[in-house]
Amino acid sequence: MSTDTDSAARDSRQQLQQELLRRARAGTTRRATAEAEAEPAAGANAGQDGSTPRTASIPLSRAQRRMWLMERLGGAGDSYHVPFATRVRGPFDVAAFATALTQLVARHAILRTRYAEHAGEPCQEVLPTPRTVPVHVVDTGATDAPELLRRESARPFDLAAGDAVRALVLRHGPQDHTVLLTFHHIAVDGASLETVATELAVLYTAATDGTGRHTLAAPPQYADHARREHDALPGFEAELNRWSDLLADAAPPRLPRPAGPPTAARPGAAHTVPLAPGVPEALRALGARRQATLFAVSLTAAFAALHRLTGDDDLVIGVAGTHRSGTAMRGLVGLCVNTLPVRVDVSGDPSFAQLLRRVSDALLEAQRHRHIPFDLVLERLGAGARGADGTALVRVTSDILGEPTVLRLPGTSAEYVDIPSDGAKFTLSYGLVPGDDAQPQALVQYDANTLDDTVAEAAVRDYAALLHAVAADPELALSELPPAGPDDASGPRDGAGPEGDRHPAAQALRAHPGVADATVLQPAHGLPVAYAVLRDSVGPSGHELLGLLRRSLAPEAVPATVTLLDELPRSAAGPPDHARLPGPPAPNAPPGPRAEAVEETFTAVLGVAPSPDDDFFALGGHSLKAVQLAERLRTELGLPLTGLDVLQARTPRALTALLDERAAQQRAAKAASKPARRSRDIRPGTVLVTGATGGVGAFVVRELAAQGRPVLALARPESAHLVATEGVDVIEGDLSDPAGLRDAVAQADAVVHAACTFTRHDVDLAAMEAMVDAWRRGPFVFVSSVDAYGHPGTDRVAEESPPHEPVGPYGRAKLDCEAMVLRAAGTEGRGGASAVRSPLVWGAHDRLREQLRWGAIGTLYQAARHGRPIDLPRPGTGGHDWYGAAWVHAAALARAVTECLDRPVHGVANACSGHVSWHDLAQDLTELLGTRPAFRENTTVPRDLDHRWHYDSVRLARPLRARPGEDRRTVLAEMIDAMPPDSA
Repeated sequence: MSTDTDSAARDSRQQLQQELLRRARAGTTRRATAEAEAEPAAGANAGQDGSTPRTASIPLSRAQRRMWLMERLGGAGDSYHVPFATRVRGPFDVAAFATALTQLVARHAILRTRYAEHAGEPCQEVLPTPRTVPVHVVDTGATDAPELLRRESARPFDLAAGDAVRALVLRHGPQDHTVLLTFHHIAVDGASLETVATELAVLYTAATDGTGRHTLAAPPQYADHARREHDALPGFEAELNRWSDLLADAAPPRLPRPAGPPTAARPGAAHTVPLAPGVPEALRALGARRQATLFAVSLTAAFAALHRLTGDDDLVIGVAGTHRSGTAMRGLVGLCVNTLPVRVDVSGDPSFAQLLRRVSDALLEAQRHRHIPFDLVLERLGAGARGADGTALVRVTSDILGEPTVLRLPGTSAEYVDIPSDGAKFTLSYGLVPGDDAQPQALVQYDANTLDDTVAEAAVRDYAALLHAVAADPELALSELPPAGPDDASGPRDGAGPEGDRHPAAQALRAHPGVADATVLQPAHGLPVAYAVLRDSVGPSGHELLGLLRRSLAPEAVPATVTLLDELPRSAAGPPDHARLPGPPAPNAPPGPRAEAVEETFTAVLGVAPSPDDDFFALGGHSLKAVQLAERLRTELGLPLTGLDVLQARTPRALTALLDERAAQQRAAKAASKPARRSRDIRPGTVLVTGATGGVGAFVVRELAAQGRPVLALARPESAHLVATEGVDVIEGDLSDPAGLRDAVAQADAVVHAACTFTRHDVDLAAMEAMVDAWRRGPFVFVSSVDAYGHPGTDRVAEESPPHEPVGPYGRAKLDCEAMVLRAAGTEGRGGASAVRSPLVWGAHDRLREQLRWGAIGTLYQAARHGRPIDLPRPGTGGHDWYGAAWVHAAALARAVTECLDRPVHGVANACSGHVSWHDLAQDLTELLGTRPAFRENTTVPRDLDHRWHYDSVRLARPLRARPGEDRRTVLAEMIDAMPPDSA
């Protein structure tokens, strides 16, 4: 009987699995099975074109929850980005495409959903349909297109802002375009792309023919699926118990480890081997004779190949399942995939046909429970979901690649464009690419950081040889099938415990350019101990070398310490004499406040007091608790830490050592530079900050230094000393010196332009022109102003809303500067650009306190200070219910600006901490000053107080989130307390 009992589910699964495998053909790694996707909106409340659904918070589906956690843990890169690119030749209407895309987003609320956290639990909220979804157009030749597409597809998403889809059009000629839509995997899966392509074609046709009419039915909404799943969770108990039985005592495959640590993080990779044209059809025929699908046959070959690669008999391989079933979910856009762990016993040297029966039975059993979310299975398994070394149970997957989806628009030809990814979701993935039967392929994708290229090459050759052999004779025993790859492709496997020179830590240390020799001693009890001899006295410390090993080796291979010696004691025969090495240190708890903070946080989050070497997973830890633990420590200690760091360090001792290392790096960054007029030795990754002595620039410099980033601060000669102690390099100059600006930009790898003359707009424009002209690499962040919006016709202003007259000279200059930098972004090697529009900036800085002397704030402050009556516009005057101001704390603005260095918005983003009415602000000022002036409401609006706009700040909501001490009353008090007595 067929192992795929539900043909619709099989088709959906295979469509999804295209995503994992097809991108690997060009050297990428992507998703093979899914995890998280979410979408608020209720089908019952969505109109035919997706009219705004309920806005209440909606629980995440379990797949969404896992995806959200992966984003919070950090380190996923672009592994969960879904680029959908098509080369379109023929007449292409960009405006009509933008209209179609906006209508698509209106129809499917999951594409305009943001993800938040309430009471410690993630949830999703639907945002209103945007007026238009921006479609950015870049003129470029075909040669530069791959890099532009890769860079755009890798640009981070901000899930808290509802950023789930982006559009870029590369114009190669009048009738030659590449259209790229980049989705976050939390919003789509492979089957969703088919719906997206089909509906976009219909909506585009309606937009181009002038009628605007289409015949698309109202689509189902993903939020309904999430609610149904959430409501069904209590009924999963029996099937979760069944999964626990199926996976009891299972262990991850022991894959060969790299021969040495990578010198730098490497992207996912892939290797392919062509198959004979008749192989796919022969495999289909074999499956038909054995009542199995082609997928089951290819999965069996993957089990056979993995058995020969690892030597293990009890193996687990993950495959992709789907939650889609029935006509009710037809046309649904959303993440509906699920990981199915398939466990098979390969012992006894079975024939391939016998193994196929075992695999088919195991696959059928897994598919019977495919509606049980995989993350619930992991939670039920607890520590059993990982190996003894913390390795994930599902680290190997298998799939089949179908034809990729393309965007077919009327009157055009369509060609699929593959975009590589930087991340690998699994250590190893086997794939069969049937193609058109004329050019079939065997394929493996792999994480190049945890698997050597030679191992991957041998694995794909072995897989291809197996497919050829079983297509010819499926009765061959596994031992009779063609041999595996070359012997030199395999390395030490998990669980091996080499000592001395062969230990991975010893090999990694000897690979370091500052280390002359190294060895490792494995005591009878406890962790291994490493010893190293430096090439000279100014080499790395033992602590620094231990940090290198922690970042590059598997957890069980990391020694407790690295002890530096003048030389290694050796026996007469030459090898290190371990008997003469210093003994291992006593396993005392690490001392110091950071160690105490780690122990206290472990106790608070996990509910149990740990010993220094207790394992995070053994104590009941999981991904969400790792995120919570990292956030608590990051807030308490002021050190960078992610949930992924917690999962990798695992023990309080190792986590304390990591925090000690980062504290040392932070201190070095803050104290590295002495007062110097200028450093000629610019460090890699240097960020140029203009206006470094100004109110905004000073906070940006402080934030960058706290993150350990190299900074080049532009300052006037008379004020250079003010920033020289901030741990930065100083370059003298100002906006009136275009040549100096070009020189400064040319030396930096990123630019934050926070300087402004405020009144000499010609100088501001000339300065921006000079900086953009010299800009040739990295991101560019321009600190702009909400004045660029002018006087909008509505009281709520969305990000990137067009300017509305009257726009003052200051706002006009900001618009012109924004246009220069945004137009240049992505060309001639330049990175992404962000224009961050800020309102009033408040903070404890002399330049920012000056606001208490002038403008609307100055008017209110001076009246409150002297007890004079304060005239305020009455609500409702001029048809507006509210008059007041938007404001941002300088520290929050600095976080938003630095966020744009890593996550450029490629457009305009607002940066507001909040909005305060003039009445409330006047009340704050009088209370802080201790005066009691009269408040008088008038039906006229003074010019300084004629401000009634609320600015949406969705794109940068995460870094703008207020931290302790950043509330309005606190910052106003800080500004007022530091005002001199003669400030009246």
